[in-house]
Amino acid sequence: MERELLLWLLSLVLVIAGIAGLLLPALPGIVLVFAGLFVAAWAEGFAYVGEGTLVLLLVLCLLGYGIDFLAGALGASKYGAGKYSVIGAAIGAVVGMFFGLPGIFLGPFIGAVAGELFVQRDLRAAGRAGFGAWVGLVAGTAAKIAISFVMIGVFLLARFL
Repeated sequence: MERELLLWLLSLVLVIAGIAGLLLPALPGIVLVFAGLFVAAWAEGFAYVGEGTLVLLLVLCLLGYGIDFLAGALGASKYGAGKYSVIGAAIGAVVGMFFGLPGIFLGPFIGAVAGELFVQRDLRAAGRAGFGAWVGLVAGTAAKIAISFVMIGVFLLARFL
């Protein structure tokens, strides 16, 4: 009984940290949500949430993680950015994580602008690429949040139905 309670507490902590990590740069939010749901299934000996559900949750987790990582770069390329701008947006997203919330929002923008300026394009084109990176970041965050809550919903349906 104590072991089950500890696993449920760990699950709760992981899911809460994961939800916080959907917006905080230092935490891999969607991965923590998956880990928390896995531990919750484990707490009950996988009696209600089994292998099929866990595989679906893992696929959703990987999809959300991939979308989040690539969104800034893809947003930049959609707004006409070149290869260096897309690379700059991706690097800016990673570096921005170390500077808190402002870094999260500004990192992809600054990286894309720097990438465009590196290939000697004009400031207007660089600004467009930076804006595209920011749009991609917002879209990626929204997708990551949505997928995380879908994961929680899938878990609850499997557990209680």
